[in-house]
Amino acid sequence: MLLTLLALVPVAIWLVMLLARGGFWLARDRDDRDEAPDPASWPAVTAVVPARNEADVIARSVGSLLAQRYPGPFRVILVDDGSTDGTAEAARAIPGAEERLEVLPGTPLPQGWTGKLWAVRQGVAHACAGTGEAPPEYLLLTDADIGHTPTNLRALVARAERDRCALVSLMAELSCANAAERFLIPAFVFFFQMLYPFRWVSDDRNPMAAAAGGCMLVRRTALEAAGGIDSIRHEIIDDCALGRRLKAQGPIRLSLTYRAASLRPYRSVAEIGRMVSRSAYAQLGYSPWLLAGTVLGMVVTYMLPVLLALFAGGWAQFLGFLAWGLMALAFHPMLRFYRLSPLGAVLWGLALPAIGLAYTVFTLRSALDVRRGRGGMWKGRAQAQMETAGQGSGTGTSTGGARP
Repeated sequence: MLLTLLALVPVAIWLVMLLARGGFWLARDRDDRDEAPDPASWPAVTAVVPARNEADVIARSVGSLLAQRYPGPFRVILVDDGSTDGTAEAARAIPGAEERLEVLPGTPLPQGWTGKLWAVRQGVAHACAGTGEAPPEYLLLTDADIGHTPTNLRALVARAERDRCALVSLMAELSCANAAERFLIPAFVFFFQMLYPFRWVSDDRNPMAAAAGGCMLVRRTALEAAGGIDSIRHEIIDDCALGRRLKAQGPIRLSLTYRAASLRPYRSVAEIGRMVSRSAYAQLGYSPWLLAGTVLGMVVTYMLPVLLALFAGGWAQFLGFLAWGLMALAFHPMLRFYRLSPLGAVLWGLALPAIGLAYTVFTLRSALDVRRGRGGMWKGRAQAQMETAGQGSGTGTSTGGARP
């Protein structure tokens, strides 16, 4: 009887996820399903790209920005954050760079800033400085390993102008080609949507706020009113922190997309684990209690059903299979969004308990890294500090932020 009651818990959890969590699992919140008409005029936009040792991808990422078919004024500022691999030189060699690209050498990292945000802050300040031209109305904050289709900026601005948005953000499509990526990458986005249902984020009446740092179109005046980049300078999960601040200034939108994609493949489970571990414990506010609760929640939600299905009997076994099936059903649309075959989506959906176990291990590793003084590693720099404990969101997650 007790085992049967225990088996009801994951079933109830997955029914809530399917029926009362904003339909996040349907993967329908896509930018291509919300096309906006062209505005009466096209405002000026400046893209700010922080880069640290990105020579292998910079030509493709910045090249995709320079190839934007945007009718209004547009330029790109690349902030070279102490690269030692020739990133700046590779960027300057991109065809058309001399017309719309400016490479800005970064200055040393000051106390109290994360490395990437300091680079972004320098780029934003340079974009808005008085140089004889009016500052841009929008800032496109994007990563150095993100490629954009030629119409992406036009679609972003049209949507922002139609809805008078403070922020329009896209969850860039991540690489999902090899076995390690198929095992972990769709789940990364699935878990993020579970925490921050995109429909709720995009609902002006709902306080839920988030963003995906790989592609964020920000209204300059809203950013200034929110306190600028300085207001989130200590944040490891800076995209969601910025989303919260900007939603207080106006509507925000967050969508899945095929218009922006990561150019960097992940070659192994360990490499993806390092990406997740960079910010997972920060999402828990560096709280050991939230860490313990998260681990328990992951065990009950993902691992208990398969254990019951394989080793229990009677109603407990039936409920274990039911919960396992419900989680596979919930995961299926995201797997299809990542272009897995129908059969592959079924098989990887059934593997979600093992995937959940992997993300639990990554979260524990994230906490251990912080304890060792190596938290928030980005391009060789540890950015999470124990004195920031309590400054995280404290919402509880095993995925970290939305930036690969």
